[in-house]
Amino acid sequence: MRPRDTSPEAWKVFLDIQRRTPPEVKLQRTLEWSNSVRRLAEAGLRERHPRADEHEILLRYARMTLGPELFRKAYGDALPNDGPISRNA
Repeated sequence: MRPRDTSPEAWKVFLDIQRRTPPEVKLQRTLEWSNSVRRLAEAGLRERHPRADEHEILLRYARMTLGPELFRKAYGDALPNDGPISRNA
């Protein structure tokens, strides 16, 4: 579906480029974009939780991506509330 701010001619050029792009290049770009999105999400978590260590950021990212129910099934009470986690276990 062509974006409204893109002319039909420009859209055709874009689609032609996409069709000619080898699958391995598309996969590599997808992995790079995914990594960039993850880094941005982690940066946001670090900004909201400046005292969190890397382990806590990992847990917060997992909870954000998995959702609270699946996070609890996978990690239990590793991150019980929105406060800092306890590393005394």
